[in-house]
Amino acid sequence: MTDALRRPSARHAPEVRRRGPRRTAARALPAAAALLLVASCTVGGGGTARASAGAAGVGDPLFPRLGNGGYDVRHYGLTLDYEPDGNHLDGTAVITARATQDLGAFNLDLKGLDVRAVRVDGRPAGTDREGTELTVTPDRKIGKGHTFETVVTYGGTPQEITDGDKDAGEAVTSEGWVETDDGAVGLGQPTGSMAWFPGNHHPSDKAAYDIQVTVPAGYTAVANGELTREERTKSGRKSFSWHTAEPMASYLASVAVSPFKVTTTRAGDLPVYLATHPKEAAAAPHLKKLVPEVLAWATGLFGPYPFSSAGAVVDHNPRLGYALETQTKPYFDSDPDDLIVVHELAHQWFGDSVTPRTWRDMWLNEGFAQYAEWLWEEKRGGRTAQRIFDDYYDGKDAQSKGIWAYPPADPAPETVSDPPVYGRGAMVLHKLRQAVGDEKFFATVRAWAAEYRHGNADTAEFTRFWARKTGKDLDGLFDVWLRGKGKPAAR
Repeated sequence: MTDALRRPSARHAPEVRRRGPRRTAARALPAAAALLLVASCTVGGGGTARASAGAAGVGDPLFPRLGNGGYDVRHYGLTLDYEPDGNHLDGTAVITARATQDLGAFNLDLKGLDVRAVRVDGRPAGTDREGTELTVTPDRKIGKGHTFETVVTYGGTPQEITDGDKDAGEAVTSEGWVETDDGAVGLGQPTGSMAWFPGNHHPSDKAAYDIQVTVPAGYTAVANGELTREERTKSGRKSFSWHTAEPMASYLASVAVSPFKVTTTRAGDLPVYLATHPKEAAAAPHLKKLVPEVLAWATGLFGPYPFSSAGAVVDHNPRLGYALETQTKPYFDSDPDDLIVVHELAHQWFGDSVTPRTWRDMWLNEGFAQYAEWLWEEKRGGRTAQRIFDDYYDGKDAQSKGIWAYPPADPAPETVSDPPVYGRGAMVLHKLRQAVGDEKFFATVRAWAAEYRHGNADTAEFTRFWARKTGKDLDGLFDVWLRGKGKPAAR
């Protein structure tokens, strides 16, 4: 997820800026949007039948209206044309999905933007919009197990989604389509992707992506995966085509448009693509050296890197205030310090490859990424992981404030990105390391990353997995450190 504990350049700064995106999700999704539960549709050449509509949400325990039911997306083909002057976006989304039930209608998540046409399997489809729900009614029932193609043509001014109340003294953060001084970036945590393309926007429905972005000359458009084509159009604009073969949750999809300088290198056999804003030029040589070093180190700890390429995007976006683990190329709002790079690259294993089944399971992302920071600090001759654990327990670390507010596996919607998910999540992992020893701990971490590679996992699966792989009774540890309320009596 997004790096909620976005720190300034000092490693242990006294001020920690937090992101609370879950309140955005709650505001963005109307609580009482009435949707069709039964839809009429044409079957074959004539006659009518009744078929259920796909659910308007997947029933996430924190955000039940996120995502949609009745189908599983296999591939997104996004063709985007963006004009920074005026912030105008035209798009066509080709969504290939498999029906998991008979469908008379189904929903897509889309915020703002005008829908110009929708076709299902080549035929015009009916549409209805209420809030962020786009209900699509095909002219023929879609049978369970059928793979169908939905084409949505849309456009307009993509929206920035803001969170926090400035008048109440809260920090205001942004997601969705965020304009910069000379471009824009699409960021999706947790609901922001619906601001720039329609889809099934819940982490449990991962898919492959092809994203083509056309921008004015002088701009570069960077998305996930590998750059497959770069060409000038007849009108003198420039088109960039990106391919992501490995499954990706929609909140990890991203497009960044700016006059980036591109640097390429390799991490072993892995291509590394670095896009750096001219005002952050120092980041290019920094990351050209650091990214391969971190990837080699992390591969030794966590197992094979899970994707076909790596990289980073360093923008000049000072009002954003956070970094995000966008798949294959983490997004940084400015030249990042080493620990933030370690954090976001660790997410490529934990969060991007092994993705939370629900938003309640986010500690599985952030606990691992935070613990990777501890291990890196130890590697570089700083505090040991044990010392950092002790500093968190004693409240001596600046990032330990608030870590006992709730169990990391039981956040509320408005607190899902607060310190317990990060700091106490890392403490759970350190307690596991103490309980089973280094050799078994890291072997089990690698086994976890391998078994759930490119899939989804939840907290219950995690606890069962660790008991099975280590052969130890870990219920007491999980009861105290993962599920327990308040600060444990002893470390």
